[in-house]
Amino acid sequence: MTEPSMPRSAQLQERLHQLVPGGAHTYARGSDQYPEGMAPILTGGSGARVWDVDGREYVEYGMGLRSVTLGHGYRPVVEAVTAAIGRGTSFSRPTTLELEAAETFLRLVPTADMVKFAKNGSDTTTAAVRLARAATGRERIAVCDQPFFSVDDWFIGTTAMNAGVDAAARSLTTRFAYNDLDSVEAALAGDDVACVFLEAATGSAEPQPGFLEGVRAACDRHGTLLVLDEMITGFRWSPHGAQHVYGIRPDLSCWGKAMGNGFAVSALAGRRDLMELGGLRTDDDRVFLLSTTHGAETTGLAAFLAVAEAYTTGDPVARMEDAGRRLADGVRAAAQDAGVGELVTVSGRPSCLVFGTRDPDGRPSQAWRTLFLQELIAGGVLGQSFVTSAAHTAADVDHTIDVVADACAVYRKAAEAGSVEGLLRGRPVAPAVRRTAAPRRLP
Repeated sequence: MTEPSMPRSAQLQERLHQLVPGGAHTYARGSDQYPEGMAPILTGGSGARVWDVDGREYVEYGMGLRSVTLGHGYRPVVEAVTAAIGRGTSFSRPTTLELEAAETFLRLVPTADMVKFAKNGSDTTTAAVRLARAATGRERIAVCDQPFFSVDDWFIGTTAMNAGVDAAARSLTTRFAYNDLDSVEAALAGDDVACVFLEAATGSAEPQPGFLEGVRAACDRHGTLLVLDEMITGFRWSPHGAQHVYGIRPDLSCWGKAMGNGFAVSALAGRRDLMELGGLRTDDDRVFLLSTTHGAETTGLAAFLAVAEAYTTGDPVARMEDAGRRLADGVRAAAQDAGVGELVTVSGRPSCLVFGTRDPDGRPSQAWRTLFLQELIAGGVLGQSFVTSAAHTAADVDHTIDVVADACAVYRKAAEAGSVEGLLRGRPVAPAVRRTAAPRRLP
């Protein structure tokens, strides 16, 4: 496939690197996550389609790091936010919108007694850690071996990109393996862990029978709080979260992303006795809990209420899953037809699909992933995954499957040659969270 011309995107990306560390405001959006010279700078979108500054149109997947489930520019959300802006966005006292949003959220999430809103996920996960430490009198945290929980020290200290995090903070967080109850028990063995942090499921892994129930029981035995991260699963697995799907009751849960269909809003929810530690009705020492200027700003809450209405009156999850199942079937068939069915794979929940790319020896490979991404982008498909939205149409899916078929033909050429050399233009993509800045080039 002919490499697309992106001169304007390249120019603006270079300018961004001069002004913004990393050239983007989220590491996962960085140009190093895309084939060299093929990271488009976008001007906007509608539904599941986006456009770049070079006039190219794409079917997009991932949808704002999984935050957009109803589609870009979803009219009822836009109208609700526009109306809220007209009435003012930030006040010196609570608004009726805050009460309505809290009542609506707690109807959707009946495992929680109270909720507090914020603007991003890290605020809420760190607030959960603080509550857990205050409630238990313990300092250590146990986090699951899953990609991301917070930009704050208690989590970033456990990653390869931990420069600037002091040793004391790093020493207070321990890891355990997903779907491995023995590793959970090992992490909790000292009875000194304030909370266990995990996603109930991920795009590529579902809980094995008994795992979540075992984690809940282990937390109860060891006096540890269970915190579920619903950033991705909330409003994608269900409007009631993955906790509803799997029948697990957390002590605290953290929400964001799809809550506002791309607008900035997040939430910490949980048991009344825990949440009140950050309130005015407690005899215990108070926790400084999510006191933010913009947590109750009206556009995010109005967006959430419009999203909640869409989920109450319709079934966006079913539409996401229908598109995802159709896409997964088509991708698997295209890969099989090209003779690379063992190398190009798709897995995960239908609403949260990821694709896998392996070299001819069957090993996961960043270089081969880059080749696949390169061909997708050249064909007008943009995404580091196949995460769908309710806005993905049959035409969007059909176009994607056609592009995947072309990409798999190129992939087969590389597989037959035993190398991506000559087909991959530029360096491979790199992990978003890594110790060194420079992406590694092909040997």
